[in-house]
Amino acid sequence: MTSSNTETIRHALTIAGSDSGGGAGIQADLKTFSALGSYGMSVLTALTAQNTQGVSAVHPVPPEFITAQCDAVFSDIRVDAVKMGMLANADIISAVAASLRKYQPKYIVLDTVMIAKGGHTLLDPAAVNALRDELLPLASIITPNLPEAAALLGVSEATTEEQMREQGRALLAAGAQAVLMKGGHLGGEQCPDWLITADAEVNFPAARIATRHTHGTGCTLSAALAALRPQRSDWVETVRDAKAWLLTAIANAERLDVGHGIGPVHHFHEWW
Repeated sequence: MTSSNTETIRHALTIAGSDSGGGAGIQADLKTFSALGSYGMSVLTALTAQNTQGVSAVHPVPPEFITAQCDAVFSDIRVDAVKMGMLANADIISAVAASLRKYQPKYIVLDTVMIAKGGHTLLDPAAVNALRDELLPLASIITPNLPEAAALLGVSEATTEEQMREQGRALLAAGAQAVLMKGGHLGGEQCPDWLITADAEVNFPAARIATRHTHGTGCTLSAALAALRPQRSDWVETVRDAKAWLLTAIANAERLDVGHGIGPVHHFHEWW
């Protein structure tokens, strides 16, 4: 799944929260970067007390320390792509946005994380406007699920693929350069994702996999986009390869025996 070009190993930076259970957040991101041939770096925005059964506590990192982490990485190491995940609150969003404007990485993937699978809030509801106003205009691509897209737009959640596409166009108009609308919440046997850009709308259908092991899928997909985009020619090729890899990671999740709740996907299914 990785590029055959051996000239340069790409570098990917995750700006996200930590998952103590290892299945989501920066842990999932760094596993994904490694699995897809990128050197991974991290800026922590929050600590979570978390396992496969849910999130029991969140400790946000002070914004000034997030800025210090960004300065440390960008001042010394080439960053080919950035993935943003859990940002917790408006002050953290502003700090991250300022660093991205300062260093201007080529590819920025924004995973609009708001609520964990177990239902715990990972973004202060008052910070949704900051996420939309400060980070959407900086994002090369955003990856909202249907509830997140609805929250960003202040509308009802999409219930059809056409409504998904309409909301994707609205998010494009709000400033994102590309939008990957994730359709897993539609239900049914298919999980349709739609890539919306100024030039095209491309459907990426996939059969739903019957498994409870889907912890960290959103984090993993957005991290895969960040890892692969510098190795691919465009977003269509990047999304195609990232989604194919993720589906295989989900299909192999049953091989893991992690926790008693919603288990993680198998990031290293190609090796063990």
